[in-house]
Amino acid sequence: MKYIYDLHRIMLRQNLILVYEGEFTQEITKSVLAMAERNMDAFGEEAAVKRKVFNVMVECLQNICKHAEAYDTENYGKNSAIFMIGKHNNEYVITSGNAVPKEKVEEITRRLEHINSLDKEGLKELYKEVIKHGELSAKGGAGLGFIDMARKSGHKLRYDFEPINDKLSFFSLRATISRTQS
Repeated sequence: MKYIYDLHRIMLRQNLILVYEGEFTQEITKSVLAMAERNMDAFGEEAAVKRKVFNVMVECLQNICKHAEAYDTENYGKNSAIFMIGKHNNEYVITSGNAVPKEKVEEITRRLEHINSLDKEGLKELYKEVIKHGELSAKGGAGLGFIDMARKSGHKLRYDFEPINDKLSFFSLRATISRTQS
């Protein structure tokens, strides 16, 4: 039972206000968004900050719902993904993690590196370009999610891949939203 206390201490130390781990559905996504919104309301967060946080959360959660790869191993549950939001003094940190096929790692890395190389104006132009010429993928995405997260957060997106097995990697993504105007 000590692990409950240890987990609680870690969450407090990391300033985590909401953590969900498990299978993600549209219903669960709605619940997670509602809980986060109630937390921000309880903090008396400004409407402009709430909009940015909410937008980034929606993109992260949609990414998990649309693109998380199902897997079932000894160490991981089937369709398991994670979503966390933390509140630090001057920022919110939104983190998500889900399995992706290893053959997608290079493509995702390339896209994120390109997005992170752009300034505010470059992100705006890329967004317009994708809107104008983007094609829908088999899963219904046009590639706007990462661009929109970078635009709304105003910060570079942090990411990492950890191998799960010979076919899958665990993709972690972190977006930071300032609570002050920059």
